[in-house]
Amino acid sequence: MLLLALLFFCYLMVQITLPYLLPPFPTNIDFLLTKQDKIDIDYWMVAFYVHISSSFFVLLSGATQFSKYLLKKHPIIHRNIGKVYVALILFVSAPSGLIMAFHSNGGIPGKTGFIVLALLWWIFTFLAYKTIRNKNVLAHGKWMFRSYAVTLSAITLRAISFSAGLLMIPVRYEDIYVFSAWGSWGFNLIIAEILILLGAVNYYIKSGQKNLTSGQNT
Repeated sequence: MLLLALLFFCYLMVQITLPYLLPPFPTNIDFLLTKQDKIDIDYWMVAFYVHISSSFFVLLSGATQFSKYLLKKHPIIHRNIGKVYVALILFVSAPSGLIMAFHSNGGIPGKTGFIVLALLWWIFTFLAYKTIRNKNVLAHGKWMFRSYAVTLSAITLRAISFSAGLLMIPVRYEDIYVFSAWGSWGFNLIIAEILILLGAVNYYIKSGQKNLTSGQNT
C-alpha cells in the first residue's frame, strides 16, 4: 500500500513537471509565472530545468527502496537503484535546488526555508549512503526515511499551496510561500521521525538485513 502511494506521487510529479519540459518550453505558466524576474538569469534557468527533470527519477528510484519484495528477492536491483537515488540527489537535485533556493520568493524567511531543505536533503542522503557502506543497516534505514521524507517535500509543497487556494485562506501569498518553504519538509520529517520511533525501519529491514550489506565491498 505504501509503495502504491509513493508511485502515485511519482505520477503526480510527472503531471506537474511535464508542461515545462515539452516544446516550446513555456516560461509563462504556473510556477514560472511567479519567477518572471528570474527567467533571464541563465544559471537559474539551468538549475530549474535540471531540478524538475530529475524530480521524477528521484521520486521513483526512492520509492523502490521501500519495496520489501526487491529487498528480499532482488537485493542487487535494490542496491543499484539506491545508488541512482543517491547520485541524483548528491550531484544533481540537491545542488540545483540549493541554487534555486537563493532566489526563492518570501524574502529571507522563504529563502532560508528552501536553503535548509536543500542542505538537509543532501546531508540525510549522504548519511544514508555512508551508513550502508559501513554496514550499519538500522542507521541506513533511518537516514533513508529522513531522506525520502525530504524528497516528498516536492509533493507536500504543492499540496499546501493547493489547499490554501482551495480553502481560500485569507492570508498573503508571501505568507503562504514562507509557510510552504518550511512546512513542506518540516511536516514530512515529523512523520518520518514518528514512523522511526514506532519501529517502521525495524519492520522493513528485518527480513532483508543480510541482503542490504552483502556485496557492499564489490
